[in-house]
Amino acid sequence: MSVIAIVSQKGGSGKTTLALHLATCAAYAKQQTCVIDTDPQATAAAWGDWRGDFLPAVVTSPPARLARTIENAQKQGVDLLVIDTPPHAEAAMREAIKAADLVLIPTRPRAFDLHALEGIADLVSYTGTPAHVVFNGVPARASKMLEEAKKAVAELGLETCPVTFGKRADFHRSSSKGEVASEVDADGKAAGEVKALWKWVKKALP
Repeated sequence: MSVIAIVSQKGGSGKTTLALHLATCAAYAKQQTCVIDTDPQATAAAWGDWRGDFLPAVVTSPPARLARTIENAQKQGVDLLVIDTPPHAEAAMREAIKAADLVLIPTRPRAFDLHALEGIADLVSYTGTPAHVVFNGVPARASKMLEEAKKAVAELGLETCPVTFGKRADFHRSSSKGEVASEVDADGKAAGEVKALWKWVKKALP
């Protein structure tokens, strides 16, 4: 079983969107997939309720029970587990990072958001878990901003994912209906970005 942890100290960074889209890609690829929602706001779990019986499965778990929830998923034959973590919760992030084979850190390419990466850089450095920053909500024609953000990430000792997400209405439209971007517009830019990220993640997982 492969485990991906989605972590960020900032709210609104796109953690849940990233988790649900990757898990859905895996489900479409015929992998038994589960999202563990450790956020008290339970946004991913609400999406799962709206989605109904369609995969992927979404379960909730307080951080203190994360190890047991992962163990149960493994016993049930889950192929891919995606952990969605709350912001401003170092204990939850630490447990998710320790359990993960790959850590993805979504962030906006702005100064305040990049500053919030420092604590996560320390955590992944301590555990040695492979980690990549995924730039999300990137404005159109923001190549200079993106290059400066990549330099800031490198200075923290973190890797940058080669796939970035732009500001896409399809992400917001789909989430409110328990869907993902490709189910709203299979040929849209958002769907294309998710497809590219999933392709990269499959290679990045050990």
